[in-house]
Formats: sequence, structure tokens, C-alpha cells
Amino acid sequence: MCIVLLTTAHPRYALIVVDNRDEFILRPTSRPHWWTTLASRQPSRAPTPKPTSRVEATATNGGADGEAGGDADVQHILSSRDLQRAEHGTWLGITRSGHFAVLTNYRETDTNDANHPIHGTRSRGGMVTAWLGSPKDESVADFVSRMMADHGCKGVGGFSLICGKLRKRRLAATNGGAGHNGEKATLEPLAILSNRNDDPSQVPWIGGRRGEVYGLSNTSYDDPATWPKLESGKRLLRETIAEAVEKDLDEAELRDRLFSILDQDTLPIPPGASFDECIAILKHSIFIPPIGDAEHKAAMANATATTTAVAAPPNGQVAGERGELNEQQEEHASAAMEEVAGEERPDEQPMGFMTGMYGTQRQTVVLVDWDGNVTYTERALWDANGNAIERGKGDMTFHFKIEGWEGP
Repeated sequence: MCIVLLTTAHPRYALIVVDNRDEFILRPTSRPHWWTTLASRQPSRAPTPKPTSRVEATATNGGADGEAGGDADVQHILSSRDLQRAEHGTWLGITRSGHFAVLTNYRETDTNDANHPIHGTRSRGGMVTAWLGSPKDESVADFVSRMMADHGCKGVGGFSLICGKLRKRRLAATNGGAGHNGEKATLEPLAILSNRNDDPSQVPWIGGRRGEVYGLSNTSYDDPATWPKLESGKRLLRETIAEAVEKDLDEAELRDRLFSILDQDTLPIPPGASFDECIAILKHSIFIPPIGDAEHKAAMANATATTTAVAAPPNGQVAGERGELNEQQEEHASAAMEEVAGEERPDEQPMGFMTGMYGTQRQTVVLVDWDGNVTYTERALWDANGNAIERGKGDMTFHFKIEGWEGP
């Protein structure tokens, strides 16, 4: 039961995103890294995007001098990747050119509804890479229309996809960042695409106004029955932003406060509750502690007893302001690339990966300021074998500037 919270309420940031990925902890997943793919206008039938080279995977700007470079048809993507399914999709990512997407699953329950399958034949994570790998000159509205026309949202398990091109909305006249009526610059809106959409007119748009807070979990965005975790998440995010502005918190302090929101554990687990009974109440907590039946616990214990295959980066790795990595960081980024390039693990479990304990596996905070500077931090809470990682020691942070932020 993932959750993503977004806000445009901080005066120094065009967009702030905080996200918990709740998943079976042992599900094979890479660490975040840069990778490239050729842009495609055929996401519903496009081949699985593959990483290219170590150099492209670790750089956040085109050439060695940090200037933008590369083919206009190549998208440079920053994300972690799911290694369980052959598509190697993701749940959250951003490109150097400002394409941003984050996905939550939607729990379909009608086994007789062929148009909205409980378990789709195609990866939900492929929906994220469909936008991240789309041409740089394609608008969000055109992407949404294309996905509707191509039936690109069908044959996939239930999902909601927030997608947008991060751009500072141009004003007719500017005076110190404000328009002729004193209105401040805003962000280009983001679309919320879903397998439930049959027409572009049904797609909600968010993020186009300052001062707003939004939330999405494993239900439709317009579901009138607001989940407790969304209510508390949006409230905590509003309070955190208000405190950050009042106390003039720096970016590191703000980021710590945002991670604290993602750590809110209010899951009311009844004594002796089964796994299915726990799943039914996940809507009550932002953070999900490890849950599972005896079988899940046994699989977890077996995994932790083995040698760790891919260790977490020590003490929180940070890429430099222009994306340079030190030797140790390059080694880890290279390992992540090899992990993706060499791992072919199509999902052989027809009902999905269900091995080991279930809980919050990854946490992500993304900050985009009004100059188009991005700070992207992912926190791993577990290593590849299900061993807990101390808070902060599984962090990887990337800094880069969005190309084309100011628009044409």
C-alpha cells in the first residue's frame, strides 16, 4: 500500500515529492542510478528500455564539462528499477529533461472484469518508463491522449500514474518573479493517468497552483472515501512545510523532516492477525512495518541467513552538484548497472511476487527549486537479503539541474 505526497506550498520549491514504496521486502530491486533509453512514441508495444553504459549511467550532465549533450531522442533517466519482471520498470523516476513520474498500484477486486484485471499481463512499472522514455518534445497532454488511443493503459493491473514535464510556467510579464498582477510563477500541471481512464477528459490535473498539497495511495485519486493514511499524510506535510518556512530550515533539515513523515507508523495490527487481515488495514498507516504469516517469516529468515548479494551504499552516498561520483560511488553505480543489465528474472509467480515479509521497502524525497535544481534522495530500509539498514545508511542522493526548465 504505497503512498505519494506532493506539495507546491513551500515558497523556495516548485515541487516537493515524498514517497513510500511498500512491497515484499525481498523483491529484487536495483538502487537508483542514471540510465539511458531511446525515446519512443509507442509505449504500449515498446521494447524494454535497457541501460547503455557506465558513463551515461553515472553522469547527470552531458559531456565532461557538464554541458548538456547527447541525442535529442535519448532520455537520461534517474530511478531504481524492478528486477523481478523482465520489463525492469520502476515506481518513481525523473529525467534530465524534466520528465517526472510516480506510480501507485490500484487494488482491483472484480475477478470477472476483463477490462480491469487484478493481475495484468504487463508491468505497471512499464507505465512509468513509458513517460520517462517518451520524446522530449511530447507534451503531457499528447502523451495522455496517445496512451488512451493505443489502449496503453489496458492489460495492466490497477494503477494510478502521476506524470508531468517539470517546467516553470511562463508568465505574460515578470517583475521579480511575478506576473503583471503580482502573481508568482507556477509549475506546469501534472496528469494522473489510470487504467480506469477511457478518455483524456477523465484525467485529473494537479500541481498547477502554489500552496497545494496532494496525496495518492492504492485507490483512485477521486475516491470519495479518503484513506486515513492520506488524511494524516497531507496534514503532516502541510505542518512540515509551515514549520520549515517559519524556521527557515535549510534543505538538509527540511529533508529530514520529510523523511520523518514517511516513518509515521500507526498500523493497528490486532494480536494474531493473519497476513490478509493486515493487508486490509494498511490504509491506516503511512509507514508499513514488516508483516507476514509463518511462511513469509520463514522465507525472510532463510534469506537473511545467506550472504548479502548487493550491499547498501555505506553512510549515505551523495552525487555532487554536477553529478560527479567518487570512486566508491562509481563502483556502486556500476554494480547497480550490472545488476540491471545482467538480471533477467521474468515474474514466474502468476499472482505476483509474494516471498518474504511485506512492508515499506524504499523511501524517496524529491525537491525541485524554482531554478530547476533537483535533489533526489532514495533511502533503502533493507538490503537484498532482507537485513534491516540503519536509517540514513542506505541513502543515495543525486543533484542535477533540469534542462529546459525555463521553457522554450
